[in-house]
Amino acid sequence: MLYYLFRFLEQYNIPGAHMWQYISFRALLTLILSLILSAWLGEKFIHYMRKRKIGETQRDASIDPFGEKKVGTPSMGGLVIITAILLPVLLLGRMRNIYIILMIITTVWLGFLGFCDDYIKIYRKHKEGLKGKYKIVGQVSIGLIVGLVLWLSPDVVMHENMERVAVTTQETVMTSSPQEVGAVASTTQDGTKIENKAVVVHKDKPEKSLKTTIPFVKNHNLDYGYFTKWLGKWGGAAGWALFVLMVILVVTAVSNGANLNDGMDGMCAGNSAIIGVALGILAYVSSNIEYASYLNIMYIPDSQELVVFMCAFVGALIGFLWYNAYPAQMFMGDTGSLTIGGIIGVCAVIIHKELLVPILCGVFLMESLTVIIQTQVFKYYKHKGKKVRVFRSTPIHDNFRKLDKDLDPECKYVFRNWPRNRFHESKITLRFWIFTIILAALTIITLKVR
Repeated sequence: MLYYLFRFLEQYNIPGAHMWQYISFRALLTLILSLILSAWLGEKFIHYMRKRKIGETQRDASIDPFGEKKVGTPSMGGLVIITAILLPVLLLGRMRNIYIILMIITTVWLGFLGFCDDYIKIYRKHKEGLKGKYKIVGQVSIGLIVGLVLWLSPDVVMHENMERVAVTTQETVMTSSPQEVGAVASTTQDGTKIENKAVVVHKDKPEKSLKTTIPFVKNHNLDYGYFTKWLGKWGGAAGWALFVLMVILVVTAVSNGANLNDGMDGMCAGNSAIIGVALGILAYVSSNIEYASYLNIMYIPDSQELVVFMCAFVGALIGFLWYNAYPAQMFMGDTGSLTIGGIIGVCAVIIHKELLVPILCGVFLMESLTVIIQTQVFKYYKHKGKKVRVFRSTPIHDNFRKLDKDLDPECKYVFRNWPRNRFHESKITLRFWIFTIILAALTIITLKVR
């Protein structure tokens, strides 16, 4: 809202009004505002929940050695995160931008889904919360909505082919945005001073595309339509249907991965903030034609508003960590974790970087895979009358704090002696953060190492 107000005031030469057109100014302002808002709301939320004695009802002592101290800690802190994201975005973002609209819908949709789950656990005293099938339906639904909008909306376009050309001031080059004009240099030719400009121009018209970035491979993008071209005239529609399925898969997988990662104080919030920084960088280079041309990636007009949203996302999570770091004074619950995962997944899809998600969200992937492996192996041997588990406990972060005395003596563990010692959860959390930083750096490097 403030964006449109100051752009209106700019025509009256109000000092400072022109600053609002710069994405860097609005993004950093959003980061600061969301961080302060999250920290301020966090204190109010904790006081409100404790006053009404609403909090964590039970912890599994066999998994969490510190569980008894956490009973009664306010949960549903995801409401703080969601509020701290949405308010700054509504104030500083461009609300007519299709990508901002999609991110807001995702945040509200999955936030409501997670809230229902936490409400049933805390107020209805049902340990399992919302049934798994309803969660899946909710996640699939938002993935379907996002995929269809990206397919059908005329505002969702991209440029794949750009080139840098040098022109004199006497030449005219048609460009679609101020970002397309590079640095100006002065040269001398036959004693005459000529003004030159380095300009990046489109080699093709903006179009809807089924292509996405492949890590480590230069001059090649994955085209979903390649897998359906054998269908002839139906190949295009089938390609978009395949794309929508990919969106559903990414959103559901990342959302569940973030939910599983939310098991220790500060774990999910810290990892997600790091991932959010990386996605903000990827969104910025994808929205800037100079950087997109230099890195040889797809240029996505108007996606710079995602930088504003991701700054709000990171700021809200850092502010939340003020109270969620060990020892946690509040938990985000499924209200936060499902929303966080959905935001990450949708942002990655919008900027055509969904194939980088397994690298960037490697921690979430590891959490999910260990749970799947543990469950399937146990079921397989159970039919044979045996009790076999691969890890001491899953998700994998629980494996590092599981005590030997808490293991089932009748069960065989493949990695029974790994690790040899139990670690404090603050050390586990910090090491997972470090691992995520490495993965985030590697994800960004893939744009250059191609």
